[in-house]
Amino acid sequence: MQSSGFAVALLPVGLVLACGVEMLPPEEELLVVTPCEMGKADIYPCEGLDLVARVELRDSGVVNDIWGWTDPITGVEWVLAGHSDGTFFISLEDPDDPLLLGFLRRTADTRSTIWRDIKVYRDHAYIVSDLAGEHGIQVFDLRLLRGMTAYRNLSPTYTYDEVHSAHNIAINEETGFAFATGMSSGGTTCGSGLHMVDLSSPADPEFAGCFSYTGGRSYTHDAQCVVYRGPDAAYRGAEICLGANEVLLSIADVTDKESPVAIGSGSYPDVGYLHQGWLDAGHVYFYTNDELDEFRGGRTRTLIWDVRDLNDPFVVAEHVHETGASDHNLYVVGDRMYQSNYGAGLRVFDISDREAPVEIAFFDTDPGIDEEVPGLNGSWSNYPFFASGIIAVTSMDGGVFLLLPSELRPE
Repeated sequence: MQSSGFAVALLPVGLVLACGVEMLPPEEELLVVTPCEMGKADIYPCEGLDLVARVELRDSGVVNDIWGWTDPITGVEWVLAGHSDGTFFISLEDPDDPLLLGFLRRTADTRSTIWRDIKVYRDHAYIVSDLAGEHGIQVFDLRLLRGMTAYRNLSPTYTYDEVHSAHNIAINEETGFAFATGMSSGGTTCGSGLHMVDLSSPADPEFAGCFSYTGGRSYTHDAQCVVYRGPDAAYRGAEICLGANEVLLSIADVTDKESPVAIGSGSYPDVGYLHQGWLDAGHVYFYTNDELDEFRGGRTRTLIWDVRDLNDPFVVAEHVHETGASDHNLYVVGDRMYQSNYGAGLRVFDISDREAPVEIAFFDTDPGIDEEVPGLNGSWSNYPFFASGIIAVTSMDGGVFLLLPSELRPE
């Protein structure tokens, strides 16, 4: 398939686990996987994760961030994959035979850049890009994907232009607000803090306010914003944002968008670059990665913050990995933490003991990269929230990998 200058190769994998096929209803098909056996799935080192498929996206750019959407009408899961020049839309109607069905190009007259981020709210995707010029927030109505069977070049439903470049975007789906972070290149930059957007009308977002942490680094690289339900009674029910501000964690109460308030901050020893993080379900612990500390000779390190007192967050424990790779995006689902760690690929941890993660699975998306050496190439991000259990993972040069925990392997 050739489209928009991209050579696209869909690479489903080739072992059918046939046990029990005759017992399935005729309309059901057994998922085809390459199992992780004896430490490998095909050419990829692994443990506890099977390879379902790989979608290779080749051109001069790189694949970066990733998100997902499940069509509420059809139940089809979709991968939304960022790229230097735009966003790819991949249907997982048949996960072992994924279909690349759309590409939304970057805003006209903007620069190609390795940074693109995507989030979803009420069947709409919101896409930002960093150091791109006047890119804005591209809004795309994902319902337009429904029923597509052939590749199409797509156009944004709307482009929000009150912010130009942004490094990232967070969305609190419970309140319907988006928070662009790390703004540059003009527009309402909010001191590179949080540019808050009301998504009450998903295809017509409106500016809602700014927050900028003034007690140190104002630049917010990434954030998670939630309605707080943790143990700190003073803020229970408030909308709070936890911001990764390069060298410190910034916590804000953003319930009142016209008057957001900084409520806490914290740092930690040997900080390199506080990059991103995610709360546990109880809003008691916040797990973060430091993208650059490995360049100082350390091992891959996950920082575990105690946020029981939002005014005084502190690192209660550090998990030192078995690799030396630089760590990148991580997400928490129940008692599992999913980390994309560049040259070490996807790493999965059991965090039943919140302060003592245990690695239980991994998949090396880039076996040609030495996992003992820090570097900013390899697995950028992952999306572990699909109800099917499939985990979508990006490799900057290798495209999109679809993985399945071996415990869910069809029998």
